[in-house]
Amino acid sequence: MALSAAERAGLARVLADPTFEIIPLKNAREQAAALPRGATVSVTASPGKGIEATVDLTIELERAGLRAIPHLSARMIRDRAHLSELLSRLADAGIDRAFVVGGDAEEPGEFLDGLSLLRAMADVDKLPTELGCPCYPQGHPDIPDAPLEQALRDKAPFVRYMTTQLCFDPQTIERFVVARRAEGNTLQVKIGLPGVAEIPKLLSISARIGVKDASKFILKNARFVGALLRSGGVYRPTALVEKLAPVIADPAANVLGFHVYTFNNVPATVEWRDELAAEVSA
Repeated sequence: MALSAAERAGLARVLADPTFEIIPLKNAREQAAALPRGATVSVTASPGKGIEATVDLTIELERAGLRAIPHLSARMIRDRAHLSELLSRLADAGIDRAFVVGGDAEEPGEFLDGLSLLRAMADVDKLPTELGCPCYPQGHPDIPDAPLEQALRDKAPFVRYMTTQLCFDPQTIERFVVARRAEGNTLQVKIGLPGVAEIPKLLSISARIGVKDASKFILKNARFVGALLRSGGVYRPTALVEKLAPVIADPAANVLGFHVYTFNNVPATVEWRDELAAEVSA
């Protein structure tokens, strides 16, 4: 890698402790076992599994020595009583963190989006200390840019960081961060990064989470699917990481780390991370 000393230092920092995202499928525990003790793991929420599956797995992984972050999907939480119950369970397990998303549930309860859930968490006085929310460098397939940007501004007082959704254009990510800083947004940034992905693995996960979720994934991440196909069946994000080095090294960007979408292919992704971390630190 042709990197400056500052870029190498920046990459070494974010590769040292990324957030590894897993899906609460049957193989989630087996996959999480490949993570080193103390690693940060983010547990997604799926309408097919229910929010309780996310909270259950989060608590289990925390007790196993990982630093677990539950995805709290607004549209999967029935009402304030349900919300209070979930937050109490997390607090009792010593988990003072969460990642708040709107979610894809077609029959929502009281909360229609992430902002309404954040406001309710504050109202019931159970707002976790460490909160994150998603952001969209390439926009959202269902939400126009203006209200999407306004929603991020409205969420900023409640959360500590924002996580970029999958994007394969480092310049788009950098422009997004620069634009947010120019408008006064000081939230730290976790850059969403695909892990090592294999076509059979993605197909297997798609079958287990349901055709509807799989089709949504393809529609939302067509560029990723294209990159995967062009790679000959196995995608590794090394080239993308190298191109992201300048923004990671820029103090003004305030990049907190990587959020790695593992697609429940954790062992291969951890191996890739270890090899790249050793290379940039050499």
